[in-house]
Formats: sequence, structure tokens, C-alpha cells
Amino acid sequence: MGERRWLRRLFVAGAVLVGLVLAFFGLVLALTAEPAGARATGPRLERMKQSPQWGGAAFTNPWPRVDGPPGQMVQRWITGGSSFAVPDVALPVEALTSAAFDAAPADGLRVTWLGHSTMIVEIDGTRVLIDPVWGERASPVSFAGPARWYAPPLPLSELPRIDAIVLSHDHYDHLDVLTVKALAARDLTWVVPLGIGAHLESWGVPPDRITELDWWDEARVGDLRLTCTPARHFSGRAATLADQNATLWSGWALIGPAHRVFYSGDTAMHDAFVRIGEQLGPFDLTLIESGAYNQMWADVHLGPEQAVWAHQLVRGELMMPVHWGMFDLAMHGWTEPVERVLAAADRAGVSVALPRPGGMVEPGVTVPGERWWPAVPWEPAEQAPVFSSEVASIPGYPGD
Repeated sequence: MGERRWLRRLFVAGAVLVGLVLAFFGLVLALTAEPAGARATGPRLERMKQSPQWGGAAFTNPWPRVDGPPGQMVQRWITGGSSFAVPDVALPVEALTSAAFDAAPADGLRVTWLGHSTMIVEIDGTRVLIDPVWGERASPVSFAGPARWYAPPLPLSELPRIDAIVLSHDHYDHLDVLTVKALAARDLTWVVPLGIGAHLESWGVPPDRITELDWWDEARVGDLRLTCTPARHFSGRAATLADQNATLWSGWALIGPAHRVFYSGDTAMHDAFVRIGEQLGPFDLTLIESGAYNQMWADVHLGPEQAVWAHQLVRGELMMPVHWGMFDLAMHGWTEPVERVLAAADRAGVSVALPRPGGMVEPGVTVPGERWWPAVPWEPAEQAPVFSSEVASIPGYPGD
């Protein structure tokens, strides 16, 4: 009996210690975190509930999500990451000022890659900023979480005139509260998926400058048509996951009088890429998520090979891989996404643009293609394949 009593006391003491540690970190998070955002209420919430993507309490995907075993995922995160997950040398960033945008693109289309998924798209006279993140970390706190590998190539104070900001979803590596607050006073339009307007309003963006769209809805900014397209992903900013999927996620088609650009947003493979290509393509340029993948979460991110496949499905001409090269968000080597994109693109006969951070791409005029990253070990697709579930029936499936 004495031994049992001792074991019970040890268990209780351990539970109390764990509780105190969690409470401490909860207090630190509460005191230091930037506001996660706001939940939709009133007419905004009622409109969200009318969406075909609304599942009763939150947004849902029409495609299933199959993740790896939680225990295995935790174990791999602790022990299984690449030894080359972050750069060990300074990267060749092209420093920019607003003067870089004084001259219009020669052929009417230019994309400036500022790292990860932050881009400026100039298309037929309209300038769009996509998923702007100028913050130091993709995290709710300033002292922890994935840190950027280089300073923003374009200081926020040098940002040129912008007509619209387009957001794909509310994860921290795509929606940065400090950046939103810095841009909130600008006279521009914010075009976002359903529900994200609540975040923006809570951070100071006037409601009359916010346009919220469901999949396949459209908005116009000058001569530019913006179409919200399906994506296979998820959303949420709260550390407790209390707001999981409370806002919608999407890709975007930017359609001007003379040019078309497709941005995938964060997504796994899905058959709606076929419809996007048929109804909204072909595209002069695609901006396709290519990093932060693993087979254990292959139903929320594409990975390099499926990125090239998605480019083909939407009928893209030139592909630019994005969502890589700035944050450590997965277990693969930091150069692996672009190396595998190049290998897959070579097999498929796909042309790829490879700008440095801060680099510009003008299809048909200036298409950077040199390897600016160092040669470090990486795993090819044959060793670490990544394919989403239930995609075998999609045209071009590699298993055919």
C-alpha cells in the first residue's frame, strides 16, 4: 500500500508540475502574442453560413484529409529533420526601392518575389500585393517560431503604389498583423476569402475597403478581374486551435485585358485545378506553392512534383515556384523544393522562373533561370514521395 501511495503522489506531483509549466507558457503567450484576429459575427457570419464550403460550425474541404499518425509526426519533428533545413550562408537578396517600379513592365506583366508567398504582381496597369509578410517571424509571438532568413528585399516604407492586396488564407506565414496595421491607412482594396475581413477590421482596415469572396466569386479592381479559386487546405491562427477553419482559404486567378496569372495559395492536389484551367486559363504565369511538404501532411500542401502537375492542369505557360526559401516550416532541406521542382519540370517539359529574393520576372522579357542557391544535399522524389490522397483519377496522375 505504501508503494501505491508513493506512486499516486508522484503522479499527482508530475501532473501539477506539467500544469504549472503549461500555465506559465500560456501566461507568456497571452502577454506577448500579437492579436490573433477576430471571429466573424452578425451579417458576415450569416453570409459565411450560406457558403457551400460551410460545414455547420466551420469551413470544410470537399476533399478528405488524411494525416500521418500524430505520434509519428511528433517523433519525426523532434528527430527526423534535415541537417540542411536552414541556410548556413547569407543569401543573394536583390535589394529594392520604390524606384524599381517607376517604369511599367515592358509587356504589361511583371512579378516581384519578396520571399515565400509575398509577391507584387503588375498586370495590365494594375498592381496587386499578394500575402504580404514583412514581420520577422511567422508566429503569434516575437520571441519564438519560424524566423525569416533575410530582411525584406523591399522595405515596407519603400512599397510603391498598390491598387489591391490579395490574401489566400489567415496562417501566420501569409497574414502578418504588423504588416496589416502598417498598411491599414492606405487607400486600397483588400480582396480576401470569406471571414478574413473580421481579422482586418480588428486591425484597423476600414470595412468599406474589404471585399470577401467565396470560391468562384469574382471582384474587379480597375480593369483586373480577381477570381477566388478552390484550394485544399485549412485555416486558423489561435494557439489553442479554437478558430480552426473559421475562415476560408483559396487560390486566385488574376485576369487582365491582356494577361492571366494564377496563384495556387496553400493547397494539396485537387481536381478543381482542371476546372480552373478550363474556365479561367490558360495562364501566362503560375505562382505555385512548392515547399513545406511531407507525406504525413500531403493533404494540405502540394510538394514539388504535384506543384508542376497543378501548373499543367491549370494550363500554365511559365511556372514560378513560391512558398519556399524564407522560413523553416517542414523537415526537408531548404533547397529541396526548388531542386525537385526543376527535376519534375524537366521531365514534364515545363518552363520555370527562378528569381532571387527581390528578383523580378517578366514572362517573354526577363525570366531568371540561374541557380542562385548553394548545392547542398537533398532527397529526390524517389526517396521521399509526396502525393495527396484520392488523386488517382485526376488527369495526368503519375501512376498512369
